[in-house]
Amino acid sequence: MNLKYPIIFLGALLIAISVRAQQFGGNPPSVKWQQVNTDTVRIIFPSGLALQAQQVAAISHDLSLKTAHSIGSRIRKINIVLQNQTTISNGYVGLGPYRSEFQLTPDANSFALGSLPWLQSLAIHEYRHVQQYNNFRKGIASGFYILFGEEGQALANALTVPDWFFEGDAVYQETQVSGQGRGRLPYFFNGYRSLWSAGRNYSYMKLRNGSLRDFVPGHYPLGYMLVAYGREKYGQDFWKRVTADAAAWNGLFYPFQKAIGKYSGKSFRAFREDAFRFFNTQPISDVGLRKHFIADQEFPYWIDTASIVYLNTSYRSIPRFVIRTNSSEKKIRTRDVSIDNYFSFRNGKIVYAAYKPDIRWGWRDYSELKLLNVQTGIQKKLTRRTKYFSPDLSEDGRNIVAVHVDTKGNSALHLLNGNNGSLEKKIPNPEGLFYTYPKFYSKNEVVSAVRNKDGKMSIAVVDLNNGSTKYILPFSWSVIGFPAIDKNSIYFTLSYDGTDKIFRWENDRLYIVQETVKNPHNTGDYQVTVLNDKLAWTRFTASGYRLMFSQKNKTAADTPASQFLPDQPNFGIQSVSDSLNQFLSDVKTRNYKITNYQKSFRLFNFHSRRPYVNDPDYSFSFVSENILNTMQSEVFLNYNRNEQYKQVGFSVLYGALFPVLKLGTQFTFDRNARLRTNAPRIYWNEWETNLGFSIPLNLSNGRTFTYLTTGSDYVYNKRYLTGYYKDSFENRAFGYINASLNFSNQIQKARQHIYPRFAQTVLVNYKKAVTNLEGSQFLVSGNLYLPGISNNHSLVLQAAWHRRDTLNDIRFSNSFPFSRGYATNNFHQMWKAGANYHLPLAYPDWGFGNIIYFLRIRGNLFYDYTQIADYNSAAKVVRLNFRSFGTEIFFDTKWWNQYSVSFGIRYSRLIDQDLEGRTANQFEIVLPVNLLNR
Repeated sequence: MNLKYPIIFLGALLIAISVRAQQFGGNPPSVKWQQVNTDTVRIIFPSGLALQAQQVAAISHDLSLKTAHSIGSRIRKINIVLQNQTTISNGYVGLGPYRSEFQLTPDANSFALGSLPWLQSLAIHEYRHVQQYNNFRKGIASGFYILFGEEGQALANALTVPDWFFEGDAVYQETQVSGQGRGRLPYFFNGYRSLWSAGRNYSYMKLRNGSLRDFVPGHYPLGYMLVAYGREKYGQDFWKRVTADAAAWNGLFYPFQKAIGKYSGKSFRAFREDAFRFFNTQPISDVGLRKHFIADQEFPYWIDTASIVYLNTSYRSIPRFVIRTNSSEKKIRTRDVSIDNYFSFRNGKIVYAAYKPDIRWGWRDYSELKLLNVQTGIQKKLTRRTKYFSPDLSEDGRNIVAVHVDTKGNSALHLLNGNNGSLEKKIPNPEGLFYTYPKFYSKNEVVSAVRNKDGKMSIAVVDLNNGSTKYILPFSWSVIGFPAIDKNSIYFTLSYDGTDKIFRWENDRLYIVQETVKNPHNTGDYQVTVLNDKLAWTRFTASGYRLMFSQKNKTAADTPASQFLPDQPNFGIQSVSDSLNQFLSDVKTRNYKITNYQKSFRLFNFHSRRPYVNDPDYSFSFVSENILNTMQSEVFLNYNRNEQYKQVGFSVLYGALFPVLKLGTQFTFDRNARLRTNAPRIYWNEWETNLGFSIPLNLSNGRTFTYLTTGSDYVYNKRYLTGYYKDSFENRAFGYINASLNFSNQIQKARQHIYPRFAQTVLVNYKKAVTNLEGSQFLVSGNLYLPGISNNHSLVLQAAWHRRDTLNDIRFSNSFPFSRGYATNNFHQMWKAGANYHLPLAYPDWGFGNIIYFLRIRGNLFYDYTQIADYNSAAKVVRLNFRSFGTEIFFDTKWWNQYSVSFGIRYSRLIDQDLEGRTANQFEIVLPVNLLNR
């Protein structure tokens, strides 16, 4: 059996696991770190977040005691890093190294993530992942850990325990130990409700892996439904027993499914279908109307009674503002890169928040306000390096109200100048509310959906003069959002009776918009807009968010607003409604000791071991990364099968400073070569070390992602001859400079786009000997990405030029993109021009055995032209052409329902003679370079 490809794949998967959700050197050196260090967790946080760190530590400590019974009792101390400079709401727990990071800015959309205080929500969800990893190192998974370290355990767990269980179990915990959690949010079930109402019974593999042409819900709701049903039907310890068997790999093939069968008495297929039937209580209502995903039409606003503006996003096009008049749609402008789709419109102008990353530090970014003129399509930037969200324009356009979120997660309303974005007033917030989607109600009043300190919600009318607040509804766990104003009436969406419905408040009375009560999909209605007697809103369907229209007077019977207290649903899962619901309120405040966290703490933190094969090289490396991810290092062993040499080396990257510093050294034993046929081999050992730097810059702005990395290395090499020629040649040493520049610029990419419809990449590399020997080499290459005939086609033009010296004292490695199909060589001069036309061929949405799933098959037609110039044995310049054309077929797949892998086959027709005698017809396998790129 050839072990080459399995080991390549194993090593590649270990690498793929290790790079998730991490930012290398993401914080500036000015950040001062502190810590809370207990027997259960170490909370590492920027100075000023002591209260938040104490809260996370207390919640984690209590969870380790009170919820261990349902997953396992093993406790292993976790490092949790609090990141407060980013505007993106997220969190993760990972192995390799074992740590967690919380991104502290709350999300405005309470329907999607709930209204619990964000820090609490992160703590109760992410600590469940800690408990999972702590208890999944057993059996074969423990063997993987012994062999390959933490990345080995991560790989073993990923192969035996599906991702839907990891997230579904964590969502179950957040629902069980709080008054809310996503398991109680109707929005969370919209995806599956929309599929069921459309009669779309997708295969399990399609539900696991998704689709590039159909809407498929993510693995979070899939996981919650299966986990919740399992606990409801078979008891709180059901999944503890299942995962114990699966993680230990009891049963070589499909251990998770076998464990479900063992403890439920049913096949996994029957178990899954029973769970879906448990949650699916609705009839099919629109089967066959729309086969595939069409587009999301979001945040509509009436311009007049015949025209409406909204944001349109499809799988074939990037987000753009459009005006729809009757059935005709006109593009206004492509939206800048943003972290959400919210915008506000009034009097011919759109205002929204756009994403702006820091030029160097990956954990620091901004949310800047943009103002767009709908008639002219001209946009201007109102604020810079700010953290503003959910802006709204006043009726006269003179002011903007926006939500400002500081680095501690505190929320405030800011009144800005509508023309230049300057701050005019900070509105007091004495109750510590978190504001979402504010709307001008009058010149001096703003309406906003608000969360209180417990996470309950209401609608507040805020006086802009003094910050005083009037609540039009009692606070409750029902999620509220997207208010809209019509004279004295306030419209909004509220979670009620198991779905998200549109309500109208007027004169302290509450009305349900009748059309949302009769929603046949049983999905949510959002983002209502009102003009005269017309209503428009967007409805969640299997074909995307679709615009709906109705007359304003269609409302159900009214209710006194002060008496409106909707029930909190559990969707039939009674097991989440137990004494643990009071967990968060029962967590006791503790005064953990606060100490400084030294940035130098465990800079060397070897966590994993990676086997890697790139024949003829076979390597094994020991990988280190500190918890703050400011230093990455590697000790490696390598064996070359061709020369039979051995190599040992060490490398380190330090990213805590503005330039990333690099240091590496390696020693090679038993290198050898022949000077001429039948002559004795020359043997030598070789020492090489390098010292360098790089400066990675993120220049992204507006509608483009732009990156520039420059750097240089000094490389020193010395050879030590051994054997027969030991005293015949000098042990010469030499040094050279290796300087490089990488640039890329691209617009946003839609789901079906193979490449962006407009992008550029440039690589410049220069190597120059600076001691003892002479030598130099220069390379410049670039790609230009252009639109094809269809929206999801791509034309890629390539060009490259290479030149090296002719002394041959030093032969540098060569990265020139030679014409495909030919054997490559490092010639004196080389020119390259190429053209590629990429297009999709099929979207199979098919797989087998839960091993491989085919998302897309795509093709590429190419033509390459390379010309070389070099000297022959008579010292005369020879010019040769190397032309080829052909086709490539690529398969975009997922392996084991999780890992994206693209591989392909290539046919090249050689027009010119190959110097190594290859035939004109060349076939190649294109390995999964998206995994193998180290």
